[in-house]
Amino acid sequence: MRAEGQAHIDRIDAALALVRQSLDWDRALRRLDELSARVQDPTLWDDPREAQAITREQKRLESAITTVREIESEKNDAIEFIDMGEAEGDDDIVTDGLASLEKLAVRADADKVQALLAGEADANDTYVEIHAGAGGTESQDWAEMLLRMYARWAERRGFKVETVEYQAGEQAGIKSATLLLKGENAYGYAKTESGVHRLVRISPYDSAARRHTSFSSVWVYPVIDDNIAIEINPADLKIDTYRASGAGGQHVNTTDSAVRITHTPSGIVVASQNDRSQHKNRDTAMGMLRARLYEEELRKREEAASAEHASKSDIGWGHQIRSYVLQPYQMVKDLRTGITSTSPDDVLDGALDPFISAALAQRVTGEAVEVEDVD
Repeated sequence: MRAEGQAHIDRIDAALALVRQSLDWDRALRRLDELSARVQDPTLWDDPREAQAITREQKRLESAITTVREIESEKNDAIEFIDMGEAEGDDDIVTDGLASLEKLAVRADADKVQALLAGEADANDTYVEIHAGAGGTESQDWAEMLLRMYARWAERRGFKVETVEYQAGEQAGIKSATLLLKGENAYGYAKTESGVHRLVRISPYDSAARRHTSFSSVWVYPVIDDNIAIEINPADLKIDTYRASGAGGQHVNTTDSAVRITHTPSGIVVASQNDRSQHKNRDTAMGMLRARLYEEELRKREEAASAEHASKSDIGWGHQIRSYVLQPYQMVKDLRTGITSTSPDDVLDGALDPFISAALAQRVTGEAVEVEDVD
């Protein structure tokens, strides 16, 4: 086998191994058999919600398992084709076989990301919450840049984007904002973006043109439906109303319709202002609070499940995950995976998929993923 062919095979095998690991392959095969038998039960639809959950899980597992088997089979066919060409001394056959392996490697990488979205809430819509760090206008401007970056990324993926909450900065930028992204696997793709994002640049607000470092935090949590029970004691809630404002500081309305809810035990604060009705904004904020509490439970489960990898990384949930350097050089670097880009303008315009793919893979392996620069 030629070196280029072996490289394609190694790439395919690595992708398939990652998918098998993420699925827990033997368990997934058993689970699919159980689900397939359950779907045949005529009493399944006596409980429509349970039936929908079971059929959704069955389709997800069936798709992932079928994809792995198809790629494995096509890889073996291509190898046999190349071996035959080499045995017969036919370079055209070998070339065609190598081209097939290359296309299959690209497909394996793409399907790998899809298969990594196996969490119980990965298929859900998601909230993306952004808060400016200390630093006044500098950090508030950076927070608004992140807001635009995630909106552009979501649009590239075909997600619908809604602004749920928006608090403008005093001079520029935002103090905080929350986006609602609607689309298949929105939470699964976005969940690795939770953390602190750092910007280094020459400040446009500094007359001395000095270099500044700014921080903003991002928190991603899934939209959950009513059949997920989250216990919330009304006595634990502090509910405030205020006048809503939009981008640029203009008022959405002239009444105190926006709602902010603080959950005292956890310290979680959520807010909604996207409706003129205070009642509707309160319902939305309560939904966001339930989603945050649910996400916190998911995080605890994930941390427990990956405890064996804890010594391999000191990057915790909510810590700094990525640096964006605009001066004195141009680079974006993910501090968890090591993936870099020398085109920060592209990243800030929504080119996040390579970073997200590597971070999803790392969540399975618990180790940094070796990747090439993204340009």
